[in-house]
Amino acid sequence: MAFGANTGVPDGLHTFPRLLFHHAKVRGNAPAMREKYLGIWQTWTWSDVAERVRALACGLAALGFKRGDNLAIIGDNRPHLYMMMSAAQCLGGVPVPLYQDAVAAEMLFVLQDAGIRFAVVEDQEQVDKLLEIRDQLPLLEHIVYDDPRGMRHYTQSFLHDIHELMEMGRIHDRNHTDFLNQEVDRGHYDDISVMLYTSGTTGKPKGVCQTHASFIASAQGSAQLDKLGADGDILSYLPMAWVGDHLFSFAQALVAGFTINCPESGDTVMTDLREIGPTYYFAPPRVFESLLTSVMIRMEDAGAFKRKMFHYFLGVAKRCGGDILDGKSVGLGDRLLYGLGNLCVYGPLRNVLGMSRIRVAYTAGAAIGPELFSFYRSIGINLKQLYGQTETCAYVCLQPDGQVRSDTVGAPAPGVEIKIADNGEVLVKGPSLLKEYYKRPDATAESINADGYFLTGDAGFIDADGHLRIIDRAKDVGKLANGAMFAPNYIENKLKFFQHVKEAVCFGTDREMVCAFINIDMGAVGNWAERRGIAYSGYADLAGKPQVLELLKECVEEVNAGLVGDAMVADSQIHRFLVLHKELDPDDDELTRTRKVRRNFVAEKYKVLIDALYGGKASQFIETEVKFEDGRRGKISADLKIVDAKTFPIVKKAA
Repeated sequence: MAFGANTGVPDGLHTFPRLLFHHAKVRGNAPAMREKYLGIWQTWTWSDVAERVRALACGLAALGFKRGDNLAIIGDNRPHLYMMMSAAQCLGGVPVPLYQDAVAAEMLFVLQDAGIRFAVVEDQEQVDKLLEIRDQLPLLEHIVYDDPRGMRHYTQSFLHDIHELMEMGRIHDRNHTDFLNQEVDRGHYDDISVMLYTSGTTGKPKGVCQTHASFIASAQGSAQLDKLGADGDILSYLPMAWVGDHLFSFAQALVAGFTINCPESGDTVMTDLREIGPTYYFAPPRVFESLLTSVMIRMEDAGAFKRKMFHYFLGVAKRCGGDILDGKSVGLGDRLLYGLGNLCVYGPLRNVLGMSRIRVAYTAGAAIGPELFSFYRSIGINLKQLYGQTETCAYVCLQPDGQVRSDTVGAPAPGVEIKIADNGEVLVKGPSLLKEYYKRPDATAESINADGYFLTGDAGFIDADGHLRIIDRAKDVGKLANGAMFAPNYIENKLKFFQHVKEAVCFGTDREMVCAFINIDMGAVGNWAERRGIAYSGYADLAGKPQVLELLKECVEEVNAGLVGDAMVADSQIHRFLVLHKELDPDDDELTRTRKVRRNFVAEKYKVLIDALYGGKASQFIETEVKFEDGRRGKISADLKIVDAKTFPIVKKAA
């Protein structure tokens, strides 16, 4: 069967370099990439990008990069880093993006495991990390940097300015005019196009090898479903090492031809988002949570009339906004009120969020709270959930327009088959599956069963409409002592809907009741405290204030009141909780770099607190070692108060 028949991509364009040079040929003057630099947006057309990719690829070849080599890519989202991905692929090499906020010691395993000889990095900070561990990387031969600021006095011969590499490549290209075209022609759709490392929640990260065919099929399927075209814009700000960014900011851009826009820095994302006004947006739930928190903080500081109007029209939106977005029948009165709300509240709010032009927005990476999901849809933002893993190119389920629900992750994506194993685990087969785990045939064999289905590790079920509902990670789903199901992530997401809660970790497996750790959102709770004249000296002090504990108690009890109405989780009401004296932090190994809780690690590290929760204590002293940004270590201690929350009687339905 022809490749194009599987993917919708024309025959002959079944690798990313071929797609790139095709765009340069047929629409060379259209914008391909933008970057905000020193406050000004710079634009590269498809022709510009193709020329630079050619130069970079030839420059790498001149340095000795060859087919089968792995290229480490470390930095924030930058056009030149995306171009280096394409350059490596042109030569039959494999880009290996790493999380840019990881410390040197964390990068070491991936760099060693992938056998990195060449690395391209954003700036001096990333160069310094590699220099710190270079003596443990005997294979590392060349480091290319994009931003020369601060690099003036670095004299090592293995360091190369990316512009110098391009000039070297242009000379190479002039002297060997057919070289690159021949290398691109050698590329095959079954070649590995990228290696993305898993977050390593339960062990060492694994290198997931995905082919050109897998990512092109995934990009094509989702682009067709959501009608993504060359006239779109996306803001590329999520880590390049994350599968979501690779699908949306790289694969889909090369398939659909839309423009990727790189913000100036992580601190300017919101400003840049408003300036670009993307038509297509992707963010994990934590970003949507943060955006809503910032909105609510601003509204609390607004005048009484504005606050009253805001909350009134939010009530209107909650009642009918989702139905209007889905094109369902809504009464004339509600439709008129919603129109007025759109003029006074929803439209200005979408503008503040930078989402005035959004045609479709997606969230994935973790479950999103239904209340949070419904909020965005109610104000006219076409937010959808998708479901997938690094091993499936983040492409398993999608939500077609008119079939968007908060309690499911959608129907199987085009070309994907899903079935539920006897133990409730979700199994997946389709064009997006990994080719292998790098140098781990044992792990590859364990992840795909005899029938060719990938074992996702998630527990779920398919409802009557054919949509998939994810309950939790299969390994995290347990039972309470009374036999009732306990799905901690489901409860944690309900807690995180509240603007004052940044993170939550629930416990209950084989226990008589559910207890929880909570992290406050420093910005939201700090603003709340200041407006009430509550003085505090820092995070730990604020988290322990009696008024803050009472505020969070109200949040917990509201969650309990909602849980009691759902028979599946009614027994999982939170009986006791405490507010941690520090934020859970990737630098302290409590979260992954994608901010997923390392549940077992947290449970072991804070065992004394869990024992206090279940031992009936009213408080517990704890001292914890922390790692500061500059690498120093220190200790913080606190006497944490334990709060008893109100629970509600479960009403058993008559048989």
